[in-house]
Amino acid sequence: MPTPLAEKIKALILANGPISITDYFALCLADPEHGYYRTRHPFGRAGDFVTAPEISQLFGEMLGVFMITTWQRHGEPQDVRLVEIGPGRGTMMADMLRVIARVAPGLYETATVHLVETSALLKLTQMETLSSHGDKVSWHDSFEGVPGGFTLLAANELFDAIPIRQFVKTPTGFRERMVGLDKQGDLCFTTGVATLDAALLPQQLALPDDGAIYEVAPARQSVMLTICERLRQHHGTALVIDYGHMVSNFGDTLQAVRAHEYDPPLAHPGLADLTSHVDFENLARTSLSAGVHLNGCMHQGDFLVGLGIEERAAALGRGKDEKIQNDIVEAVKRLAGSGNGYMGELFKVMAVSNPVVHVAPFKVKH
Repeated sequence: MPTPLAEKIKALILANGPISITDYFALCLADPEHGYYRTRHPFGRAGDFVTAPEISQLFGEMLGVFMITTWQRHGEPQDVRLVEIGPGRGTMMADMLRVIARVAPGLYETATVHLVETSALLKLTQMETLSSHGDKVSWHDSFEGVPGGFTLLAANELFDAIPIRQFVKTPTGFRERMVGLDKQGDLCFTTGVATLDAALLPQQLALPDDGAIYEVAPARQSVMLTICERLRQHHGTALVIDYGHMVSNFGDTLQAVRAHEYDPPLAHPGLADLTSHVDFENLARTSLSAGVHLNGCMHQGDFLVGLGIEERAAALGRGKDEKIQNDIVEAVKRLAGSGNGYMGELFKVMAVSNPVVHVAPFKVKH
């Protein structure tokens, strides 16, 4: 049975011709009537996927530690804007604030918290999660709404949900991949007329065979540039966490997840979460071109271990029963372990700062 959004997209294609992957991606997630993020709570056991903060409080606590040490490196400025873009249920921010309040009261007392959220449903959940922090927390529909000032920013699994464009290698060069209709009137992939400037391809790689796909993400670059511009004007550090690759490459990473299982991207528009891998090399280049300092990019596992997740886990489990201790060990494995089902290698962490400061656990570059 086609979904209501599938019917709407088919009607659009019948009227105007095939649509780009960008438009398909945006409709699936943000269509006002049937979009995935407009109609449901995607997070947690009952949702379609589980994010790192939902696995264990340890994740948000480590980010809290990162924000404290970074604030210290910047000279402990007053009146900090602690910003999260796409805060999910508010779990990560709640865990960060608990650590900050306990370990760095000087930061907690003068900071204000700013959540950038477009979903009214999620905003209600966040308000509940963060109610103990009172009027310290405010919400904004866009990043532009966050007041000026020294900024510590976190974005966890934000970029993977920003639409991409895909180009397919053909005998006559790269052409834009589109969504059209097959002979039965079902959604299918097709190629359009738009071509890709060869300068955008990874220069160090040989051209792939026909049918290979290259992804570009101007909308992601634009968000990164906006964040960098903010750091240039007001100073601070931004931390980006997402699954993706550190080296630009060819390949199709468009994927849909429904009820914790992979789903063909065209199968259930509006009912499945649509994402693609983040090209961190591209985000890093974009940041450098914007004139901020790139602290580095590393695997999530190395980042969390470098911040002390194992020591914190041991303290959390001390004196608890065996089941709780095993749960904590399992959570650390899921967050920081490598291999199938673990997030430690698949997820990458990138930090950028202005002015130039060294922030742990990133290594100083010589």
